[in-house]
Amino acid sequence: MAELPLPDDLGRRFARLAEVIGVLRERCQWTRALTHESLLEYLVEETYELVEAVEGGTTGPGRAEELRGELGDVLLQVLLHARLQQETGSFSVADVIDSLTAKMIRRNPHVFLPDGSLRQDGEESGLAAIEQAWDRAKRAESPSRTSAFEGIPAGLPALLLAAKTLSRARRAGRPLPDPVAVPEFSDEDGLGDALFTLVRRASDQGLDAEAALRAAVRRYTSGDSGR
Repeated sequence: MAELPLPDDLGRRFARLAEVIGVLRERCQWTRALTHESLLEYLVEETYELVEAVEGGTTGPGRAEELRGELGDVLLQVLLHARLQQETGSFSVADVIDSLTAKMIRRNPHVFLPDGSLRQDGEESGLAAIEQAWDRAKRAESPSRTSAFEGIPAGLPALLLAAKTLSRARRAGRPLPDPVAVPEFSDEDGLGDALFTLVRRASDQGLDAEAALRAAVRRYTSGDSGR
């Protein structure tokens, strides 16, 4: 893939956006009243709107424009949270950028040297090696973590929580849960129908499918020994 150059004035554009957010915090009564807690509902809403935009397709008439707008709405949430912290003297969006840049360099040693320069050895790393290097970097950053599942947000939707848990388990070499009988499927449509059937069956029996799946994940992860 050819390198895509960034605009020469990208820094100026970003600084102007951060400046606009600062002015709104000072002069807009509604924006001034925002808190980290009150912003959360907007963060969740904008994230789901971004998901919906991607699932609707990223090419075609109007699709790129919609995606661009939703990305901007999510970026706004990041800037607002960073501005709130800046006002307390904690950190600014510049610190967020620096921290993220350093993390991307640190967690991708197949691309970057520790000083941030590009590797020149020309060796292509496989996906498994890349994931292992990422996990090693995460463990080095948080040596107190002993579980393969630490850091997975417990509040994720149950299906996403289950998928993330299984992904971590595979990468950590943990045995997976024993399979149980479920409706057959061979593609995504069939999988969706099977899941929908299970949810309907649960509903017919007065059971909460979301809570049941979340509890199953908890039962599985409660036996984690940090392997």
